[in-house]
Amino acid sequence: MPPPRLVLPPPAGDPGGGLRRSYLRLVTLSSTLRHLDQLLAVSLTSGHYALDPAPATALLLRYASLRAPPRHLLRLFRAFPCPDRFLRNALLRSLPSLRLHLLFPSPDSFSFAFAATSLSSSCSSRGNDAAAARTLHGLSVAAGYAADTFVASALAKLYFKLSRGDDARKVFDAAPSPDTILWNTLLAGLSGSEALEAFVRMVEAGRVRPDSTTLASSLRAAAEESHMAMGRCIHGYGVKCGLAEHEHVVTGLMSLYSKCGDMDSARGLFDRMEDPDLVAYNALISGYSVNGMVESSVELFKELATSGSRPNSSTLVAVIPVYSPFGHELVARCLHAFIVKARLDADALVSTALITLYCRLNDMESARSIFDAMPEKTMESWNAMISGYAQNGLTEMAAALFQLMQELNVQPNPTTISSTLSACAQLGALSLGKWVHRIISKEKLELNVYVMTALIDMYAKCGSIAEARSIFDRMDNKNVVSWNAMISGNGLHGQGAEALKLYKGMLDACILPTSSTFLSVLYACSHGGLVDEGHKVFRVMTNEYRISPGIEHCTCMVDLLGRAGKLNEALDLISEFPQSAIGPGVWGALLSACTVHKNSDLAKLASQKLFELDSENAGYYVLLSNLYTSKKHYSEAAVVRQEAKNRKLVKTPGCTLIEIGDKPHVFMAGDRFHPQSEAIYSYLEKLTAKMIEAGYQPVTEAALYDVEEEEKEHMVKVHSEKLAIAFGLLSTEPGTEIRIIKNLRVCLDCHNATKFMSKVTQRLIVVRDASRFHHFRHGVCSCGDYW
Repeated sequence: MPPPRLVLPPPAGDPGGGLRRSYLRLVTLSSTLRHLDQLLAVSLTSGHYALDPAPATALLLRYASLRAPPRHLLRLFRAFPCPDRFLRNALLRSLPSLRLHLLFPSPDSFSFAFAATSLSSSCSSRGNDAAAARTLHGLSVAAGYAADTFVASALAKLYFKLSRGDDARKVFDAAPSPDTILWNTLLAGLSGSEALEAFVRMVEAGRVRPDSTTLASSLRAAAEESHMAMGRCIHGYGVKCGLAEHEHVVTGLMSLYSKCGDMDSARGLFDRMEDPDLVAYNALISGYSVNGMVESSVELFKELATSGSRPNSSTLVAVIPVYSPFGHELVARCLHAFIVKARLDADALVSTALITLYCRLNDMESARSIFDAMPEKTMESWNAMISGYAQNGLTEMAAALFQLMQELNVQPNPTTISSTLSACAQLGALSLGKWVHRIISKEKLELNVYVMTALIDMYAKCGSIAEARSIFDRMDNKNVVSWNAMISGNGLHGQGAEALKLYKGMLDACILPTSSTFLSVLYACSHGGLVDEGHKVFRVMTNEYRISPGIEHCTCMVDLLGRAGKLNEALDLISEFPQSAIGPGVWGALLSACTVHKNSDLAKLASQKLFELDSENAGYYVLLSNLYTSKKHYSEAAVVRQEAKNRKLVKTPGCTLIEIGDKPHVFMAGDRFHPQSEAIYSYLEKLTAKMIEAGYQPVTEAALYDVEEEEKEHMVKVHSEKLAIAFGLLSTEPGTEIRIIKNLRVCLDCHNATKFMSKVTQRLIVVRDASRFHHFRHGVCSCGDYW
């Protein structure tokens, strides 16, 4: 809503108003800051500037439209001795940041609306801006403008920009008669399902008539939720209201049908358009890309290019095959070349799409090259690069990039924080995770459910299950992902009973469990030895919630039975699974159980299936060889090892990480490269002697070779986890908790040795291996020797 037209009496020195009209016309005709400076100089010299607020207001607005520095606008304002309300509002409207003192002495609705818009243009979700928004809101209420829809719309938009949706809804609810613009502001700010509910309320109320913007926002929400039925209802409503042919609405419908996979309907809408504009082309190209129809997307892009229309950055973002990169590497490279030739490689949106594309192709070198070449890095580009590193297993690079971001004083957003916490969780980097936690507190992000869920996951995977539970219990807005993270964390730490209690609490809270929920519960039952409970949960999943078991669910069930020694029952269950759910993981779980329970007959069957499904996985050969070795079938073990050697398969070397202070230290088996290597081995010898006095006996079954028993004892003595624990004990004060991370499953001897280490040193030792956590205290492991 524009401010009312200025109609002021001419100043005393300009009886007919001719001078004013001349000034106003010259202001309008000025096209450069230099023109305006000349006009201002004449006005100041003649003394006319200080007499008439109308030209002064016009001059200030024209300076702002030509991007004059804010300090220049403030000088113009201060040069006027008695600024009126219009001049104040013009300044509020033009400044890129809020200055509350400019509201007074006599603010009106435009003052508050312009002030909110000014703050919105420069704000972030940081605490200072949120406090300024609340102050402005309070002042508008005190001045009696809570019911003004113009003010309410500006304030609601500001709160949405600050990610404070609850406050935006309060502003909306305080307006007794919201108009179409205020409803549209609400719809644009809400997420998918909430926006759809608001649209239904608006239509049912019947007090205001929706416009094309209303329908476009509602269609966006329906597309976000992939809610085809609701989208069709909006489409029908648009036809009834005569709004369905509006360009924004048609484009919104195309996006909806594309998101829901109905490309025929989307294409039909496009073909019926008399003269589709660039936005329509972009919507359809994006639809093809999202649905994996890369060839159709590229063909439409070619049609657009040959029609004489110039593709913009949105076109290129749409056609880049981010959603289906594999198999289209050549298309990706050609598009990249086109982008460079068109000189659009400096565009932030295009560069970010290319970064995402190369990250998904695991071409991290190309992705980083594009990122480094960006003249101005956006938050989205930082997020794409950090998450790309994390998702491709380059967790140290992800953490390092986040640290660089902090050094450059770039404020992270919830997506950045979540990606970095994911990297910390994979690394087991607790000290780095705690540092990120402090940043979360500093940036006031504790109310973001996704950030707090990522924090729960990080603490759980870094061994601090108590801290994870504390954060979970303090959360007011838990969603299904939060519950899943906590259930999974308990399972990871072998706390099956606690995981089941959480699962029941989730159901009592009326949170609908997902496929991931059941996977987390089954995993917890498997590692807790809760066979009957696991069976019951599996039946509930398939029978009551009609969730078809996937490969991971079936693997958990086989693991559950196998760990409990019910190998034949596990084999029978495999025969009942759908063929699509039987993958290498299922047979791998059975083989692992056969190794633990020394069942070589079933192990042969499981290994045959595995060598058919995943013949290049060295781990399966190691398991079978270990089984034969433990039963002293050395010739058969040798045959298995030779087969792996013939295939040029290499066993993943075991390594263990320990953090001392903020510095990580990594050990390999028999490692002599650490600077304190001599002291570590000397301490380990003395510690082993004390352990033997306490009853420790080396378990040499895991030694793969037919060698003398004394040599086997030496082989298991120098495993990486023992070296890491010895270094941790040497480097910390008595009573300090020791935490280590092993990249493979901890062997039987190391598990047994760690129990005695905790006993003779009176330390809590937390070990994270490839499958779970072990908490060793007073010679006992939390897994109950069931892992």
